[in-house]
Amino acid sequence: HHHVQMGRLAFVMANRVNGVSALHTDLVKKTVFGELNALHPDRIVNETNGVTPRRWLLGCNPRLSGLIDETIGTDWVDDLEQLKQLETSIEDAGWRDRFGAAKHANKVDLANWLGDTHGVSVDPAAMFDVQIKRIHEYKRQHLNILETIALWQEMRANPTASWTPRVKIFGGKAAPGYGFAKDIIHLINSVAEVLNADPVTGDLLKVFFAPNYNVSLAERLIPASDLSEQISTAGKEASGTGNMKFALNGAPTVGTLDGANVEIREHVGAENFFLFGMAAEQVDARRAMDGHAGKAIAADPRLAHAIDAIRAGTFSQGDHDRFRHIADNIAGPDYFLVASDFTDYWRAQREVDAAYRDADHWVRIAALNSARSGWFSSDRTIKGYLADIWKASPVAGLSDIAAE
Repeated sequence: HHHVQMGRLAFVMANRVNGVSALHTDLVKKTVFGELNALHPDRIVNETNGVTPRRWLLGCNPRLSGLIDETIGTDWVDDLEQLKQLETSIEDAGWRDRFGAAKHANKVDLANWLGDTHGVSVDPAAMFDVQIKRIHEYKRQHLNILETIALWQEMRANPTASWTPRVKIFGGKAAPGYGFAKDIIHLINSVAEVLNADPVTGDLLKVFFAPNYNVSLAERLIPASDLSEQISTAGKEASGTGNMKFALNGAPTVGTLDGANVEIREHVGAENFFLFGMAAEQVDARRAMDGHAGKAIAADPRLAHAIDAIRAGTFSQGDHDRFRHIADNIAGPDYFLVASDFTDYWRAQREVDAAYRDADHWVRIAALNSARSGWFSSDRTIKGYLADIWKASPVAGLSDIAAE
């Protein structure tokens, strides 16, 4: 057929093949390389991704890293699992106050930057709810903004209810030729224009799409984040590393059982992770169901009402056509199951609201995320590659050279 199957060729020639999270490796064994895995059962190994603590805690979050230094010393920078030693301090109310104060100061810095640089006024006491990653249908920024629309509608209908104020922050770039992703960015910005100017909801709900997303912006946003959005359709994200950076900096996750979310939840504790949505094996069954999106919309008036607002031109100056194709996609083929996961996402977000209202309880959850994320260091990943794949030893004295 004059085709070269590069993946299979690479597998045949390789000494080892590795996935980058436990779920990803399992899916690679069962799906992509199912037959080859049966022939070579020891060839596929797992090496879950990690992030460098030097940049993603020590460098970007001096307030939190300073508190850690004072609490357990400085050796954690090269041995991140030492963060577990923080757990005894987390039981102390005075220490939790210091952890909360560090987070709040980071949020004040971000609020000032948003005001000075972008003219966006936000209250640092509000929950900073952040989704920063490449814009893609499988990462489901459109699920996030759809739930934001539904929340706004509910707030307008019941303005005196005890809402938890939120600042919804998005960031990420779309590939040049990816029209749908660009339209999601346009929709988020258009929703922001309407919501941020609404006198009824006021400071209860603000939306901001950060332009020109890059590592420097991530280093500004992550230390100030309260909630990490990791909401991809289960089975689609190989691993993710943003999820690790957020947890390390004391931002609990609202997320699906996808990529390294699975392992983050195991490490930080299910009670310190806000889980929602279908698992990978349920996704395939749901996708095969005729009219799955229509069934989900019929069962949830909030979802129907939010989609109707997009269709009605609420966020496009009355232009019914501007975002119609996004609404049609969610209500129609919906390959990434936005509609089917919406109701459980809404439930999880209201669970987040309730947890955040109890400030001391929230700080405990956030601090335990930091204390239990040490396994997600790139140092551990690299040691795994050394031992399992390259059969190599670390160069003796390398840390001494680096210190000089």
